[in-house]
Parts: sequence; C-alpha cells; structure tokens
Amino acid sequence: MTHPLLFLLAAATLIAIPGPNHLYITTRSIAEGRRAGMASVLGVESATLLHVAAAAAGLSALIAASATAFSVLRYAGAAYLLYLAYRTLRGGDAADQPVLTARPLPRVYLDGLLINLFNPKVILFFLAFLPQFIDRGAGNVPLQIVIMGAVTALLGIASDVVYVLAAGSLGGWLRARPTFQRRQRYATGLIYLGLAAFAALAGPQPRQTS
Repeated sequence: MTHPLLFLLAAATLIAIPGPNHLYITTRSIAEGRRAGMASVLGVESATLLHVAAAAAGLSALIAASATAFSVLRYAGAAYLLYLAYRTLRGGDAADQPVLTARPLPRVYLDGLLINLFNPKVILFFLAFLPQFIDRGAGNVPLQIVIMGAVTALLGIASDVVYVLAAGSLGGWLRARPTFQRRQRYATGLIYLGLAAFAALAGPQPRQTS
C-alpha cells in the first residue's frame, strides 16, 4: 500500500462528506433514538465489510469493467429506497399517533445493511478511489485491500457515531413535540425518495470494456 497517511487523510475527507448512510442514520436516530441509530451504524458498516471482502476477492474489478453490473447495483439500491419510502409514507414506520412505534432493531440493522450495500458512493469508493492506493509492486494486493478497507470501516464507525449522538439528542427534543410526531413520517418518506433519486442518478458510470 502506497502513501498510507495520504490514504488515511483522503478517506477521512470522503467519509466526512454526508451521504445516504449519514442521512439514514440521522433519520433513524431522530425518529427512534440512539439505540436505533446504533443498529443502523452496525448495519451500514457490516455492508462496508462486505464491500471490502468483494474488493479483496476481485469482484469489484469485475463490476468496474461492466457498466451493466454497476447499473444493476445502482437501480437495485434505488428500488429498495423507494420501497422504504412507500412503507414509511403509507404508515409502516409510524402512524399519526401520540407515541411513535419503534421498529424492531434487527429490521433497522437490515435496512442499514442493504442501503449501504447498494450505496453508489461506497461502490465508487471501492471501484475508483481505493485502487489508486494499491502498491502492486509490494505484492499481496488482497491483503492491502483488506487493511485499507478495515481502516475505512473504522473511520466510518467514528463518523457514524457522531451523527447518532447528535441526531439522538435532537430527536429526543423533537419527539416531545406533537407537531413533529405528526409530520415525522412524511419527512422520513421524502428523505428516502431523495436518496432513491440520488442512487438512480449517481455516477460516473464505470468504463465499458470489450
């Protein structure tokens, strides 16, 4: 791995830029509290480890060589976010009740995992960004990918926890207000719709190879 400090700084900068993961974690933390936020973090970063494993196994290189494969992942992520938006807006997450019903933590975890698994920002990170720091002359490329991926996951956890703590505190204040409880479902649904649009329009497309 070349320039480990440069990779650390560049990865930290990219992770600090808010993306679909941060919005999902923030939404869950505001709506349901810090326990749901932490379950979201575990789901999101579990998916990061799956991305690391795919990159180390060479699957990311195959996806990078196929615009079709990348598009399938992109649209699958958008479709799942549309499903979450539909489920939320029709009242699956919360109805207009005095007390919001918390969703089971395993479900929150699974949603976080799937959102990050199809997150274009993370996919492009492993397709285009991380390979720039691989030193092929040093050998053992899969090990280099695993090390850089593990560092990325740790940085991601640190960033995610900050969002959970901040959003959880804000959510506690908001949930005490009836107006927020009536409108939270619609705000959450609109956020999912925005994330779906982001996933569908994300780019650039990987270069098609012959």
